[in-house]
Amino acid sequence: MDGSAGLDRSTGSDGPAGSGEPARKDGHEPAGPGVTPQELLARGELTVRGRIREASNAVLYCTVAYEGVTAACVYKPVAGERPLWDFPDGTLAQREVAAYELSEAMGWGLVPPTVLRDGPYGPGMCQLWIDGPADDGAAEETRRLLALVEGDEPGPGWKAVGYAEVGEGRPALLVHADDERLRRLAVLDAVINNGDRKGGHLLPAADGRLYGIDHGVTFNAEDKLRTLLWGWAGEPLTEEALEALRRLSADLAEGRPLAARLAELITPAEIDALRGRVGELLRTGRHREPSGQWPAIPWPPV
Repeated sequence: MDGSAGLDRSTGSDGPAGSGEPARKDGHEPAGPGVTPQELLARGELTVRGRIREASNAVLYCTVAYEGVTAACVYKPVAGERPLWDFPDGTLAQREVAAYELSEAMGWGLVPPTVLRDGPYGPGMCQLWIDGPADDGAAEETRRLLALVEGDEPGPGWKAVGYAEVGEGRPALLVHADDERLRRLAVLDAVINNGDRKGGHLLPAADGRLYGIDHGVTFNAEDKLRTLLWGWAGEPLTEEALEALRRLSADLAEGRPLAARLAELITPAEIDALRGRVGELLRTGRHREPSGQWPAIPWPPV
């Protein structure tokens, strides 16, 4: 799914498809000579160009400029967040930044560069815009990752998630691709306790990478894991995942820079729960399974 879906250009912005499109950088490439994406996002001049209409909270499409480098980004002001009774502490913006910090600590770069900063509507989260494949490539890539199929077997190259009703009472099997990019995201979601991994929160990039976005409902101290990526539930974790979890466990120790950074973003109870989830994944050596105490799949699923 292209990040431009639902962009309201009534403000006069050229937007992602316009001829005035700003230069953008995907992933963690340098934003420009001597400027990292994080520096660009944190220090640059932020200009609102439009609004993402479908979002449940305020999501603004912007450009950010710093030392001659311009990029597109998403800005989510805290003032535009709707209160959530089960996430009473902190802000969604802080949780989004914490998810980025965890992704970086695991070495996978699954979340676009994300910072906290002040903006035109006050403090909020600012995240680098990721271009999807050209033309209909984003939709095609999404169809390669998620599908509904008839029958009870997912077929080669696919993993079964569960059944969904597709109209007139007809069931279909919801499946996702047996894709290493998705598998890494499944591990990250278990670590951050992601309560909302929908299909629309998977963002294929033009360079072939896959990102996860919209991590505002994460890090709860209680089990809130809801995801479409249950296809590996109960299966052994890969050695790559185990090594990333070992590194993360060490980095979460008291006094380490990551632990100190997270203390600025989430509560002590949430940090303790995070350590517990990492420890449990290392102890079992297996992907999480649904707890049965919380709906396992978000609604709507896409």
